[in-house]
Amino acid sequence: MNPKASVANVFLTFLKLGLTSFGGPIAHIGYFRKELIEKQQWANEHQFSQLLAICQFLPGPASSQLGFALGLIRAGWLGALAAFTAFTLPSALLLIGFASALPLLSNAVGVAIIHGLKLVAVAVVADAVLSMSKKLCPDNIRRMIALLAAGALLLTQVAWAQILIIIVGAVAGILLCRETELINSVIPSVSKWNKRIALLLLSLFTALLLAALLIQNQSGLIAVGQAFYRAGALVFGGGHVVLPLLEESVVNTGWVSNESFLAGYGASQAIPGPMFAFAAYLGAIIPNNDGISWISALVALVFMFLPGFLLIAAALPLWQSVANKPLATKAISGVNAVVVGILAAALIDPIIISTITSAVDLIIIGTALLLLIKWRLSPLLVVIWCVLAALAIQFI
Repeated sequence: MNPKASVANVFLTFLKLGLTSFGGPIAHIGYFRKELIEKQQWANEHQFSQLLAICQFLPGPASSQLGFALGLIRAGWLGALAAFTAFTLPSALLLIGFASALPLLSNAVGVAIIHGLKLVAVAVVADAVLSMSKKLCPDNIRRMIALLAAGALLLTQVAWAQILIIIVGAVAGILLCRETELINSVIPSVSKWNKRIALLLLSLFTALLLAALLIQNQSGLIAVGQAFYRAGALVFGGGHVVLPLLEESVVNTGWVSNESFLAGYGASQAIPGPMFAFAAYLGAIIPNNDGISWISALVALVFMFLPGFLLIAAALPLWQSVANKPLATKAISGVNAVVVGILAAALIDPIIISTITSAVDLIIIGTALLLLIKWRLSPLLVVIWCVLAALAIQFI
């Protein structure tokens, strides 16, 4: 593992990811692993898998929580804030200014570009599944756990299913992974704060949630903060799962029209970065007496992400207190295998099912995988290849 980096290094690394990570939250995991684990070695594969499992288990935006945690590991609290800001800022700014340009994406060029970005997601996630399975599923027992987890998720359409599957995977690891190597699960930087601070963060999360749920008839920026904190705190599964909660908060209340809501959602599909940045777009178009939409956008964005970050920061030291116990080591092995299964299931549905429409798509994806795996080129070059190939096919 490389030594700690500066906050500036974390910011620049996540700014690059924020500008190039197309494809939604599952694809982001692939980008993170490629850049931060494989290339820069901020943590090892087991630590990455554990962080991912914790983020999948907690409510909130899983990929952004993962980035926040990795920034925390790399450069402390300022690193965590730098990771969040750099990863989220590009998509937030694009979404705020995207509504006026949205009609441009309805033509043939726009459709081809969006399709090319979806093909990138297939290649990036497939690369992550293949690479992680080699390290995290080295024996038949763990391969079977991964396959069963993937199958269960594909057959189940409820958001909380993956939480139950992670728990079952931990139990399976305890019962079945008899000869598991000792996993280096010590996550750096976590030792700098203790359980007391973790409980304080958890208490703050709970207090803010109760205020958002119980204190009614607020107005202005307070009401905006309440609505988006409530949505961020109650969503499991992240990404598209948050849309019904956001619709209830801003459309059903009359703040935003259904047409404007759907337009912003469509825009969020065509840009890099986290889906939860959609909150900035909604905050910007919510009517306010002051007419300063960027303040409302900032409040919506911060309170959308805040609950997930409070939870992951609270969970890390609590997890560290048990992670290296003998039973925990076996449980971690089972959870690691489940994480591979979760990614494999997401690769199939919705990524492959909603993306591949022809044999040509398979050729484009196969070439992208060669660029990633065989020639180890930058994911940015893979983005360029897939988009250019999709545009070429569109006009042949």
